[in-house]
Amino acid sequence: MGRFDDERADMVALMRDRGITDEGLLKAMAAVHRHLFVPEPFTGRSYEDSALPIGKLQTISQPYTVAFMTQALGVRPGERILEVGTGSGYQAAILAEMGARVFSIERNLELLADARKLLERLGYRVVSKGGDGTVGWNEYAPFDGIIVTAGAPDVPAPLSKQLAEGGRLVIPVGSLATQTLLVMTRHGDEFERRSLEGFKFVPLIGKMGWGANDS
Repeated sequence: MGRFDDERADMVALMRDRGITDEGLLKAMAAVHRHLFVPEPFTGRSYEDSALPIGKLQTISQPYTVAFMTQALGVRPGERILEVGTGSGYQAAILAEMGARVFSIERNLELLADARKLLERLGYRVVSKGGDGTVGWNEYAPFDGIIVTAGAPDVPAPLSKQLAEGGRLVIPVGSLATQTLLVMTRHGDEFERRSLEGFKFVPLIGKMGWGANDS
């Protein structure tokens, strides 16, 4: 038995209890060692169902939020998934473990450098870059799925335009205080929208998001 194996199993069991049914996702959460993505002095709390600081005023989302958003995204092996907000790299690792082709954008270059090193060391092939995630990554579009891990005032138009036919966009939208998780599915030029329960995320900073001085 390795360090935190029991805690990780308990976390996955909690995800089941909270309604996560995607077996590929649950298997990925059992395989990815979340404690490697959590800095000291918070490593011992890695498998609590809570968000934890990772520096630069950013957090690693609570496991249930990661699970809920990823299940809403409906990831299938081989799909091209764009992640806006690399952060610690944990969400990208989950997507890669599920067999997705992952493309990830992070505006904080120090966080990105750390995440890149860790993902590479763990053997996850994630294409990443530093920049403004609100404008997407047109070079690799269209995407089968786009997941935004920070709260936005509205859906950035470039992201919806970069969805493939039948592609899904999962994004928290609302005020700085609280957001509703929006799931958009592309059908031609139309977008089916459904709103899920509310969450609290760090703000999505960028040209099509919040300003860097908003608080």
